[in-house]
Amino acid sequence: MKPRHKRLAIIIVGVVGITAAGLFILNAFRNNLVYFYSPTEVLEGKAPAGDLFRLGGLVEKGSVKKSADALKVDFVVTDLNKSIHVHYEGTLPDLFREGQGVVTQGHLDADKRFIAREVLAKHDEKYMPPEAAKALKGSAYVPAKETRRP
Repeated sequence: MKPRHKRLAIIIVGVVGITAAGLFILNAFRNNLVYFYSPTEVLEGKAPAGDLFRLGGLVEKGSVKKSADALKVDFVVTDLNKSIHVHYEGTLPDLFREGQGVVTQGHLDADKRFIAREVLAKHDEKYMPPEAAKALKGSAYVPAKETRRP
């Protein structure tokens, strides 16, 4: 084989290798994307059926029901327009309580109940993720205002 053909073969193998690596990386990114939806969007069918996604809103007051060992919890997440029942097995964050903002990650079952793998509680009254603020915009919920020190 001539040196010219060897160089051409090396270049072709290199381009194919870089292309394959790029496709693997893009596929990994696409598979790890988890989108945020409000209860209204989920009930309107905008959330992917059977796929992993995030559900966010407020924990409805009086809706939290814990099992005797407190590892199985059922509660309702609302955006003050529509509500979804959520089931979670595991320990809840310390800041989790009724009336607080929450983001859960999981999937819908056949009964339109959200099965959560992870529950994240809002850590501060002043902060709200942009997606959650947008979902609650136009509802009766008004977040606490920031107080400024003189």
